[in-house]
Amino acid sequence: MVHVLSLLVEDKPGLLTRVAGLFARRSFNIESLAVGKSEIPGLSRITVVVDVEPGPLEQVTKQLNKLVNVVKVVELDQNQTVEREHMLIKVKVDNTTRSQVLEATNLFRARIVDVAPDALVIEVTGDSNKTEALLRVLEPFGIKEIAQSGLLAIGRGAKSITDRVPKN
Repeated sequence: MVHVLSLLVEDKPGLLTRVAGLFARRSFNIESLAVGKSEIPGLSRITVVVDVEPGPLEQVTKQLNKLVNVVKVVELDQNQTVEREHMLIKVKVDNTTRSQVLEATNLFRARIVDVAPDALVIEVTGDSNKTEALLRVLEPFGIKEIAQSGLLAIGRGAKSITDRVPKN
């Protein structure tokens, strides 16, 4: 079962290694990991996606909460969450296929961010269904390279992971 965890952590060296180590020690594969600054100076948000049963995940969540520098851990309900991925895709093109790739890019509301005589770099943002569908459409043209961010997720509505966290 896929779970999305949102961690609010202090910006300290080695913390990401300790967080990932908790999952590794239990032989959980992290499917996606994204880290960035939060709205509170000195704190970052880590979004972790794991495919694991709820029981073992509860144990890891308790251990995460015990880590020094971890301020808060929340499992996000995927029905109450906005989730997005960001992807750059380099596609092989020539004079006959360039217009077809451009048309596919427009259909998916993606955008061309680099043009070369033999390739286009396409940027797409969306949920995993959208990004995977675009990849399937572009596959016949020849995907040369993909760079993808980890899943970014945030709860819907006014409630925030940083509620009741002192702002510096």
